[in-house]
Amino acid sequence: MISSILRKLILLLGLALVPTLSVADEKASGPEGSATSESAEARTVKESLDKLWKSTGINGFFEKNGGGKLAMIGIGLLLIYLGISKGFEPLLLIPIGFGGILVNIPYAGVGGEGGFLYQIFHVGIETGVFPLLIFLGVGSMTDFGPLIANPKTALLGAAAQFGIFTTVLGAIWLSGSVESINYSMQDAGAIGIIGGADGPTAIFLAGKLAPDLLGAIAVAAYSYMALVPIIQPPIMKLLTTEAERKIEMKQLRHVSKVEKIVFPLMVLIICALLLPSATPLVGMLMLGNLFRECGVVERLSKTAANELINIVTILLGLGVGSKLAADKFLQPETLGILALGLVAFAIGTASGLILARLMNLFSKEKINPLIGSAGVSAVPMAARVANRVGMEANPQNFLLMHAMGPNVAGVIGSAVAAGVLLSLLGGG
Repeated sequence: MISSILRKLILLLGLALVPTLSVADEKASGPEGSATSESAEARTVKESLDKLWKSTGINGFFEKNGGGKLAMIGIGLLLIYLGISKGFEPLLLIPIGFGGILVNIPYAGVGGEGGFLYQIFHVGIETGVFPLLIFLGVGSMTDFGPLIANPKTALLGAAAQFGIFTTVLGAIWLSGSVESINYSMQDAGAIGIIGGADGPTAIFLAGKLAPDLLGAIAVAAYSYMALVPIIQPPIMKLLTTEAERKIEMKQLRHVSKVEKIVFPLMVLIICALLLPSATPLVGMLMLGNLFRECGVVERLSKTAANELINIVTILLGLGVGSKLAADKFLQPETLGILALGLVAFAIGTASGLILARLMNLFSKEKINPLIGSAGVSAVPMAARVANRVGMEANPQNFLLMHAMGPNVAGVIGSAVAAGVLLSLLGGG
């Protein structure tokens, strides 16, 4: 109704211009044929304005699925709001939200074949190049010292990956229980990796196992990474006691430069020997860390940790946002991915907390269970959340460096889990 009224107003405005155009024609051609000229001019103006109206975004929003596009633009604005106002991973949410707005503008064509967002997604995300470059940058920014100083925290990073494999089973169950959802084993494996809260790994694995679901998986993974400060604290407080949250941990020992140089090389060799399918992700992570620790390629380290990862983050965010198109995103299978991803993330958080409590039963030096929640791969957000919740219970409780141990172990763990899934499900 509103669309019809707006269209008529535009046409009336156009027809109002016709007399002016007709007068000019009469002066040029005389009185003969003036009526015919006026009628032809009116038809031409009407057709032009009608064509112009059909190309406007207003008309597009009144066409089929226009309501869905408006809803997705609203979601894009919400992501931008959360990034700016709440500070939830703004480096990710702002470009993702903006990309979601761009791709839902009718007739803009930015997300369709040939559009610039389509090109970004195809060249960088679908091929897996962007996730590998992100891992290079993450490696160059990460200090593995806390993990080296306290190796047992690697178990907490490994425990957090339990959510991945639990969610694989959950995806298979959901596929058999809901008629409108049909996930294959490969789809289930790609969905499960969301539980690691590691966007680059989720993108890399989905590109290998479930390319059709890559957009939804990427959006879910990065959304939950950004919402760590909201999702994790309730789980942390539910599964720990006040006394456990107050546990203070001893200062970590000093880690030598030699240890820090040997560590990435050792991890790479072990990965190459035992799980070659995880080598791309682990290899780029360790290369970036070697840049950081060796001390002789400062320019490369700074570039990987700053300019390169910043550029790739912008492009990656826009590319992920391009998959927020209403016609593809508002589907039962996509909504199932969002639900399963949340379950996977919650289970991963809970697994790290529970293992930390179990370790305290057999350890003389008590571990604050909160650092177990940092076993998910959201670096360094998960470690900061563990530190913040710990300080709420005990203002003298500084857990950040302790939490970084399981946090960086979780990054390695999610890459290893992706390698295992590739080997088992035949995506390599």
